[in-house]
Amino acid sequence: MLGAATSMAGVTPPPGFYFSSFTYFYQGNGSGNTALSWSLSRAGTELPPSSVLKTNASLSVNAQVGINIFTLIYVSPEQVLGGNAGFGVLAPVGYQGVDLDVTALSSLTLPNGNTLLAGRTLRESDHTFAFGDPLATAFIGWNSSFFHWKLTGLLNVPVGSYSATNLVNMGFNRWAGDLTGSMTYLNPQSGLEVSGAAGFTFNGENPATKYRTGTEFHFEGALMQHVSKALAIGVVGYHYEQITGDSGAGAVIGPFKGRVSALGPNLTYNLEVGGVLLLTSVKYVREFDVENRLSGDVGMFTLTIPLGGGKPSPAHSPG
Repeated sequence: MLGAATSMAGVTPPPGFYFSSFTYFYQGNGSGNTALSWSLSRAGTELPPSSVLKTNASLSVNAQVGINIFTLIYVSPEQVLGGNAGFGVLAPVGYQGVDLDVTALSSLTLPNGNTLLAGRTLRESDHTFAFGDPLATAFIGWNSSFFHWKLTGLLNVPVGSYSATNLVNMGFNRWAGDLTGSMTYLNPQSGLEVSGAAGFTFNGENPATKYRTGTEFHFEGALMQHVSKALAIGVVGYHYEQITGDSGAGAVIGPFKGRVSALGPNLTYNLEVGGVLLLTSVKYVREFDVENRLSGDVGMFTLTIPLGGGKPSPAHSPG
């Protein structure tokens, strides 16, 4: 999820177990080839072949997403390569809905024999509420004075809900790996925080569609001011750039490299309820500079709980 690793991206928490709930809301839309890419899995059923759609129709797509990712992390007290190592699992579940509008520029003959006259619109809709692909993660982090840095790996395991005939799926139906390096500068005296995380995602081929998404670069960053030990406010953002083209027999509209940037406010607040420490974060970003992707608005809420009565590191509680 773009925007997940922003404030405190380079900080490794103290040894112990941690539970986190990351809630993600998205509303976006697209047209042209972006909408065409959504229709590819339905070509040959309700919709004409993609080659016909590309030249004889105008397409638009609107999507709504509400996903929650539950994460359980363990940080070991043992030093590894001079740093603290940890591992964990992530389990996503949620809702996705999409409306795809196909407006005929000239008469279109549909697979069922009906004709869509020029100027008329056909709407295809789909939605799902299901479990997505679980992910395994491992990381190692270091710190020195005001600086914290971390190296994180993620592995997507394709066992989530998926059907090749759906317009939306919670599962990707492909293996994928991600490697990300992150850094945080935090001055406890001034409360100034600068964080950044950059990484690459490597995708396997979807065997159902014979489609392989190219290698993806992502950068996420945050500029925050910690005004107390509990409260911080600032600006967060991300940039995504696909650096190699899509491939495989299913990539019928070419490399289809995507790009998007986003920027918006972030507020974090730490509080204690009944002796339980709660670390919270609220973010909103608006996307811009979009190519071959949906463009929209994103809302994110994170709740992290140290298990077993753990306390936050000094990095979580600047003066």
